[in-house]
Amino acid sequence: MQCPDSEPFYRTSDFYKTCGLPKRFEYPSWFHGYGLQKRPPQHPFYKTTSSDYGRYPPTVHTVPTCFHPNTQEFTTLLAKTGMYRNYSLNTGLDPTIY
Repeated sequence: MQCPDSEPFYRTSDFYKTCGLPKRFEYPSWFHGYGLQKRPPQHPFYKTTSSDYGRYPPTVHTVPTCFHPNTQEFTTLLAKTGMYRNYSLNTGLDPTIY
């Protein structure tokens, strides 16, 4: 049961067909941490248009509907084998110091 004074928790899958969404995309109203809560407000002279992109919190209409995370295969292999090291002969000239 929801409290009458709280905002309803809409799910993204209630509006769109989704594919493997994590909870942060399924329930975007749970996230709080955008610039609307800042005190004091930013001076208009320093405000840019790029700050408008992240100004408002996400909604079910602005979050992605499909999520495909990257695997850690490369990092896991690199941790096992180590970084590449070049053992070839250095034939470059030393820089002259004036």
